[in-house]
Amino acid sequence: MPRTALTREEVLEAAASLVKQHGPGALTMRKLAAELGTAVTSIYWHVGNRESLLDALVERTVQEMGAIRPAGRTPAQRIVSVARRLRRELRERPHLIAMVHERGLTERMFLPAQQALVHEVHAAGLRGARAAEAVRAVQFQVVGFVLVERNRERSPVQSPGEQELWDAPTAEHDPALARALARPADPEKLFTASARALVSALLGRV
Repeated sequence: MPRTALTREEVLEAAASLVKQHGPGALTMRKLAAELGTAVTSIYWHVGNRESLLDALVERTVQEMGAIRPAGRTPAQRIVSVARRLRRELRERPHLIAMVHERGLTERMFLPAQQALVHEVHAAGLRGARAAEAVRAVQFQVVGFVLVERNRERSPVQSPGEQELWDAPTAEHDPALARALARPADPEKLFTASARALVSALLGRV
């Protein structure tokens, strides 16, 4: 029996979940209705046709990306916190981000994060072109890092792997380094380290 109580937000949440898991191609009105336990006509009532639904998902994604807020005691800490949060948001919704990009709304999506970064670089004493350079450097670092992560995840199994490659001769001169490089990288830790180094270099020129 179809459910009687349904909200637009529930429809969008279920649609976003389907897109996150399987991509936009998997999102059909019939599949969405089955997911929600309702009639297809009810879906149309709340969000219109499929194209209208996709537009609503894109707008919802843009709004969610705008909810990024800095955290920390110093401008440097707050800038790094924005970068880390932005990376996580991009990682969690690749299909939705791709839909935003396809509709030409990428710059609008990034604007709130950029505005937060502008506030913090101003607090650190940067102005004008140097402030703009810092904001863009952080944004490019985030996007570039995410792209590298995705490419590594999609790449075939490597043979020989890192462990075999770093057995020797590096192990003879710096065994701790060899052991560390032989282990899988920790993306979160690596990103945080690189973001901190970048921000330190950018703000250190004040």
